[in-house]
Amino acid sequence: MTNAPADAAARRAVAPVIVYPDDSLIPADLASYGRARATARKVEEVMIAPRDGGCFRVRAGQFFRISSVEGPQVGDLNLWAADDLGERFFSGKTRALHGTHVSTGDRLWSCLPYLRPMATVVADTLDWYGADAFGGRVHDVIGTRCDPYTHRLLDGGEYHHCCHSNLSRALAAATGLPVREAELHVHDVLNVFMCTGFTRDTGQYFMKASPVRPGDYIEFFAEIDLLGALSACPGGDCSATHSSDAAACYPLKVEVFAPEEPPEGWAPPQVNGYSRGHGV
Repeated sequence: MTNAPADAAARRAVAPVIVYPDDSLIPADLASYGRARATARKVEEVMIAPRDGGCFRVRAGQFFRISSVEGPQVGDLNLWAADDLGERFFSGKTRALHGTHVSTGDRLWSCLPYLRPMATVVADTLDWYGADAFGGRVHDVIGTRCDPYTHRLLDGGEYHHCCHSNLSRALAAATGLPVREAELHVHDVLNVFMCTGFTRDTGQYFMKASPVRPGDYIEFFAEIDLLGALSACPGGDCSATHSSDAAACYPLKVEVFAPEEPPEGWAPPQVNGYSRGHGV
């Protein structure tokens, strides 16, 4: 390590600046969403088997809920525009706008050049958790998803039920794409129910036992027509390991609800208005 300069303390003491202040974003009208949700009926249910993945579709203006049903289990969520796999969830920009973890009122944003809300979190039974003594929080947009390539790199051998593979198989089954083509559309995830953070001393990404229990859920409002894929992570509650069959794993339930009328004043968001000139 290099020697610290004489003004090291002053440099460290510089106050931080929020990179993307979100005061100009139109806040989610949770009251209006809530009134629409009160009239909704269930129109679809999908059970995601342990160490496997599955797809579901949600129309703009509907709600979808991901629930723990048998035991503590985390899930990896991908979202695409239903008619265009090129528009997909952008975890990095969601993180930049809302923080490392999301909860009620936060939105899941799509990738460039679209950059519009795909879904809004309207309910979260784990919002009580906040931040623990280790800096852990729930529902992160910092982890990439467990995958067989990193497993091969770090541990050797092949494991086919990492979340990346689960999502790839699910998307292939839903679209008819060959699995090697489908996996190119799989992207960084929302880690549903996962409790994570960064160590203060080394800055390493950590996981710990999720506080989720049967009956807990996170619910979203679909801002656009969506194709979703969810993996029930092989790490179970991610208290010790992943990318293996060692952890106890449980199914996850996805339910879709259709309201009688859309929220008052709501309309599906348009794609980002930037001209795409890029100075040329």
